[in-house]
Amino acid sequence: MKTRSAFTMIELIFVIVVMGIIGKFGVEFLAQAYKSFIFSSVNNSLHSKSAMAVEFIGTRLQYRIKDSLIARVNTGTGAVGIGSADSSTGTVYTVLEWVSMDIDGYRGNTTPNWSGIADLDPGQPLGLIVSPATETNTTDALISTLSYGAKGVNDAALYFIGSNSDVSVDYGWSGALADQTGAMHPINSTATITQFAPFVGTFSGVDIYEYYKLAWTAYAIVNRDADGDGDDDLILYYDYQPWNGDTLANARQSVIMEDVNTFQFTAIGSIIKIQVCAHSDIIDGDNDAGGYSLCKEKTIF
Repeated sequence: MKTRSAFTMIELIFVIVVMGIIGKFGVEFLAQAYKSFIFSSVNNSLHSKSAMAVEFIGTRLQYRIKDSLIARVNTGTGAVGIGSADSSTGTVYTVLEWVSMDIDGYRGNTTPNWSGIADLDPGQPLGLIVSPATETNTTDALISTLSYGAKGVNDAALYFIGSNSDVSVDYGWSGALADQTGAMHPINSTATITQFAPFVGTFSGVDIYEYYKLAWTAYAIVNRDADGDGDDDLILYYDYQPWNGDTLANARQSVIMEDVNTFQFTAIGSIIKIQVCAHSDIIDGDNDAGGYSLCKEKTIF
């Protein structure tokens, strides 16, 4: 007969020790691997969200009328020029607002819908601005499409490049209806597609320059808690005309990004720098790590 021996006491103790080591460090290794995976996932998500936000804002700021930039502490406060919005004094500005040129119309389909050139020949019709190679009917149709049928070329205004302006009064930021003496000149179309007529007042006595930008909307970026969940959201306001007396209350709005703990901006001359920080609440073991933030910056010339 053959006999088969069992584990010796030493072998049994060795197996128990090995299993104990695996049980102790294996679980910790798996927990650490899982935590690293979660952190990597959160980091990639915040990186993508914040990068998207600064690119989105930067693209729209690229076509701003540079003299029109203002800041507000919140949507209900008065406007200050972007050069005066100094956060080092302790004032926190949560609203960035500006008038944008109609870049979609300027690009047109095959040619620009509006040329950006005014004919300064004194022989042109009195009281009108003639803009060669402009098609106000096409411009009107595009603005109507972009505003969901609510606006048209008769809600737009012209900004003459080279004109002087006072940001506090010349763009309608106070909600007052603009006249032709400010930087923005409200217009109407005429039966002739290359002509602009004044919407209010007259062009008489107005400084008119050869090059202009057509604008039909202002934009605002606002950092606030829009949905009441306790975390700030970054919101885009658009489709409103301050030169016609509109305020943010008249604007459409769309959430750019949720869970934003920082939205900052600063300007040096005509250059503006923005920063967006995305936030996520993460738990480190049994300790609340206080959340994790990732910031992205962009400079717009």
